[in-house]
Amino acid sequence: MLFSKILVAYDGSKASNKALDRAVSLVTASPGAVLEVLHVYDYPRFFVGDGIAPVPGSVNKEFFDLAEQTVEEARRRIREAGVDARIEMRQGAPAVLILEYAKELEADLIIIGSRGLGAIREFVLGSVSHNVVQQARVPVLVVK
Repeated sequence: MLFSKILVAYDGSKASNKALDRAVSLVTASPGAVLEVLHVYDYPRFFVGDGIAPVPGSVNKEFFDLAEQTVEEARRRIREAGVDARIEMRQGAPAVLILEYAKELEADLIIIGSRGLGAIREFVLGSVSHNVVQQARVPVLVVK
């Protein structure tokens, strides 16, 4: 078996949907392989001068509700693909949490979309995928 524990980062973007599809096909082709899906969300921060402006609770609730909808979408896609997977949702800095979760799981492959839903997009590779590629201790498959 090439990979036994595959972690896919999922944020609902077009690239992460392709990453999830690729992860499903790899798990399907590798009997005994385990698929783990991680959705990381974070609350917005508004900087004013040297400080951070308070964010209304209703805004944070909207971000949390969107995160739950994203996880439900991943769950639906996995169910339709007919594979078993554990789906985890965590709050914080995406690249850091993806790397921590991969280590915690002892994943031997991370699959991530080339660009997520971040507000500021980089030219070639999204900042989250770039950081994961640079810092991961296991192979990373970046899906475009």
